[in-house]
Amino acid sequence: MTLMSIILETGTEAPGIFDLGDPRLWVFFSLAVLFAVVIWKKVPALVAKSLDERADAIRAELDDARRLREEAQELLASYERRQREAEKEAEDIISQARHEAELFAHDAREKLQDVLQRRAEAATRKIAQAEARAAADVRAQAAALATSTAKFALEESLGKTGQGKLINESIDALGKTLQ
Repeated sequence: MTLMSIILETGTEAPGIFDLGDPRLWVFFSLAVLFAVVIWKKVPALVAKSLDERADAIRAELDDARRLREEAQELLASYERRQREAEKEAEDIISQARHEAELFAHDAREKLQDVLQRRAEAATRKIAQAEARAAADVRAQAAALATSTAKFALEESLGKTGQGKLINESIDALGKTLQ
């Protein structure tokens, strides 16, 4: 017979330090064996190592994120600086274009004034020439009219014999002049 069977038959507990029928004793032994296996297999060191590796990985990710953030801020600052420079350059180009447009307009006005002045002078010369031509034409017409009037008046007043004599005198005077 075993001790267990004796306990079960009599219904009394066996005297001693350890009661093998007490479940608390078996839970205690199970826990002791579990802790012994855990310590023997170095589970706490493995768990600590795993946690340290995970912490290192998280720290590395945070460092990468911080570095990426700094790079992004530097890149943003660079783009903002480039944008400001481009805006300033655009303003300079616009200012220079306005200045050149003003100079071009000023030159165009001066050239237009010169052209208008030359045309006015040319028109004045043409008018003076036309006046001189008209005066010459009037004098020529007046001379022709005076000549024809004088011829008519002479023909009327001299008659045929006087005319012949006047023609002969004119021919003699012309001959002397040509010699």
